Amino acid sequence: MGSEIPALLQTLLCLVFVAAFSSSSFAEASHDRTQFGHDILIDSGEVATDVTCFGCSVRVRGKVLTDVTTFGGGVVVEEGAEVGTDLTAFGGNVRLDKDTKVSGGVTVFGGRIRRDPQATVSGDVTVFAGGFWLALIFGLPLVLFGAFVALIVWVVRRFTRPGVPVTA
Repeated sequence: MGSEIPALLQTLLCLVFVAAFSSSSFAEASHDRTQFGHDILIDSGEVATDVTCFGCSVRVRGKVLTDVTTFGGGVVVEEGAEVGTDLTAFGGNVRLDKDTKVSGGVTVFGGRIRRDPQATVSGDVTVFAGGFWLALIFGLPLVLFGAFVALIVWVVRRFTRPGVPVTA
């Protein structure tokens, strides 16, 4: 019995050691940036892997290796900055300054794009301006979900009604 406790303690210490070093190595390797409600700045000289922002905006002065995506916010790619693949803004505007490079496509739903003539976009540029697209993308799923919930409530009420006694 006395030898079981040190073995258990050894195993526990080994697991703590592995968890501590593996989480720090993952943190060092990942340069993803995700925020909820706080603007993101990729400063000049900074490199990020993937940038996603919910209810906020993104300003790129450095380099993003893959995608930049915002939901309810805009994207500004400043002079000399670079986006490695796609740039997408749902409910926000996009501004591409002079000498910027987007290696993929640019898609804007419910916003506008301001693009300098010297900005380079390798892929397609797609703009769905106006609130109709936002209502379609975000409103339609909510309406369908509400209809589904109403159907479930109706079915439950229909089959759980108490029986009405028959009087003679």
